[in-house]
Amino acid sequence: MTIAPGQPLAGAVLAGLLAALAPVVVAQELAVVDADGGVLAHLPLAGDGRWCLHWRHSVTGGAVADCFQSTDGRLVLERSFLHDFAAGLGHLPGRGDQRPADGGGYWIEGIDETMPGGAVSLRVGRGAVGHRIESGPAALDLTALAAGRRVTLRPSGE
Repeated sequence: MTIAPGQPLAGAVLAGLLAALAPVVVAQELAVVDADGGVLAHLPLAGDGRWCLHWRHSVTGGAVADCFQSTDGRLVLERSFLHDFAAGLGHLPGRGDQRPADGGGYWIEGIDETMPGGAVSLRVGRGAVGHRIESGPAALDLTALAAGRRVTLRPSGE
């Protein structure tokens, strides 16, 4: 059978072929899961799969952040921001490179540590700690959602 250009069937066949050849884009998201396995929230991730967990140090109140990338089924801690060398903070030799941050504090970059189980577990701090997640323009206030509770942050949708 010959299909002439412009016939309805030809357009449908062409559209089907183009759809089959187009890359499939699946949006990633970050699921916030409670200790019982219930999903408390989803946060859409930026196209590159990068997101940061921000909070304030429990003693000094200074800013702290851990930044991750989710790709190919792996979750990797890429870098951390620390406001100073307060209790529990600092750079460990051989674990990334320390550099000053604009406006104060410092970044530890190039950590590139794969997270076991592809997830991050934490007990969400109460008001003063202010845990939050940011990815591109999207943000989620973890403290408002689950203060004092254990949660797991698990990327999905790749």
